[in-house]
Amino acid sequence: MGLEQATLEPVEAAEVTVVVDNFVDMLLLDDRVARRPHRREDAFERPALRAEHGYSLLLTVTTAGGERSSILYDAGIGRDTAVHNLDVLEVRPADLRAVVLSHGHVDHHAGLEGVLRRLGRPGLPLVLHPDAWRERRVVFPTGEMLRLPPPSATDLEAEGVKVVEERGPSLLVDGRVLVSGQTERVTEFEKGFPIQQARGAGGDWEPDPWVWDDQSVVVHVRGLGLVVLSACSHSGAINVLHQARRATGVEEIHAFVGGLHLSGGLFEGIIGPTVGELSAMGLAWVAPGHCTGWRATHALAATLPDAYLQGSVGTTFKFEAPAADTAEVRGNLG
Repeated sequence: MGLEQATLEPVEAAEVTVVVDNFVDMLLLDDRVARRPHRREDAFERPALRAEHGYSLLLTVTTAGGERSSILYDAGIGRDTAVHNLDVLEVRPADLRAVVLSHGHVDHHAGLEGVLRRLGRPGLPLVLHPDAWRERRVVFPTGEMLRLPPPSATDLEAEGVKVVEERGPSLLVDGRVLVSGQTERVTEFEKGFPIQQARGAGGDWEPDPWVWDDQSVVVHVRGLGLVVLSACSHSGAINVLHQARRATGVEEIHAFVGGLHLSGGLFEGIIGPTVGELSAMGLAWVAPGHCTGWRATHALAATLPDAYLQGSVGTTFKFEAPAADTAEVRGNLG
């Protein structure tokens, strides 16, 4: 499954549904490529969408023949949050082909048990980087500590999934979805997560700033370019986008959806260079979420007003290939 550069088959459309995020807003309207959950007369009498400090995206790709396939990218922190939100949205991912874990932090994997139990799909692939199993903690400058327990291999085995460990890029869905694998660090200003530690082989805590298991998901939409999903961008959002280009050989990046990890005092200092690089890359759409932070979100909206997309739980972003040229279609029909 591992490879250095992928031949990523283009798709006709990529739909990204925000299943779990830090934010929900029932009053947002459909906007350009964003579709919001439809408001119903009995909305306040029905179960509500839940927001939490976690992240989960459902990616659905459509082929030229109209075939639709989905993968789930992360599952949030609540045991049943992702399942609950999918139920409220009346989404039944029966065509789910795989689950991808962005990295081993608990706010991205703890919901897996509920999702997998609901799906009841023995043998469903779960793709992760081997470092996702590391036991970690964050030690703040104040001395406070935050435990980040890894996923439980025992629990995942009990749910019948097929765990696929990969350090390098992987192709899913018949070559139409790329999991980036370990992301190369090439920028000078993106320096990982400096206050993170992990248990070493001897059981002692050791520095673990690079979060090597951080991996993104990439699709190539015909005529548009790459759509890149990144849950936390511990690699650095710009490194993530460079990795997508390297792994696919495609230079045009159409959209970025996900967290940029620019929240808090440790990361706000790199908001400027990050937003500057994103602007220089000329993305058509940027939809920040989860750990991006309010300062960075405001900077993105102000610097890239035509590209900025406001996300929220339940929103679906649809990136669709332009209509085929009429003459080309006639020629193909013979």
